[in-house]
Amino acid sequence: MIRLVYVNGLGPNYKGDNMYEFIFSDDIKNVWGDGWEAKPSNGYPKPPEMEFIKKVGLLKNTSLEFELVQNSDFFSFMDSMDDVVSLAWEKENESVDFTTTKRLVFRFGESEQEVKDKLYERDIVLEFEKKVVYEN
Repeated sequence: MIRLVYVNGLGPNYKGDNMYEFIFSDDIKNVWGDGWEAKPSNGYPKPPEMEFIKKVGLLKNTSLEFELVQNSDFFSFMDSMDDVVSLAWEKENESVDFTTTKRLVFRFGESEQEVKDKLYERDIVLEFEKKVVYEN
C-alpha cells in the first residue's frame, strides 16, 4: 500500500493559484530525502529520493494554502515522521470558518485513500501523474 511521505509546495501559478505535490511511497520505513535531518527544517528538506517515489498527486488551481513542516522554524522533518507534527496543515484565513469546516491536515504515512477522502470533503480532486519513472 502506498503512503503519503511528502507534500511539496510548488508555489502559486501564473493565476495566483497555489499548487502542491502529494508524494507517495510504498516504503515509509526507509524513505529518505536530502536535508531531512535538519533541526529545525528551515526549508532544507527536499522531496524524497526518486527510488522511493511511487505516485505523485497534484493539487492545483486552489486557493488552499498550507503550512509545510519542511519550512518550519521549530520542527524537523523527522518530527513529522515520528507523528509529532503533520506534513502539511491548512493555514488559517478569513474565508474559511474552522468552527464549521474541518481544517485540512495531512500526516506522514496516511494512505492515498485517506488523503483523497479529506480533499473530497471539500470537493477537491487530487490529479495523479500518469506514470512515475525512476531510472538507475
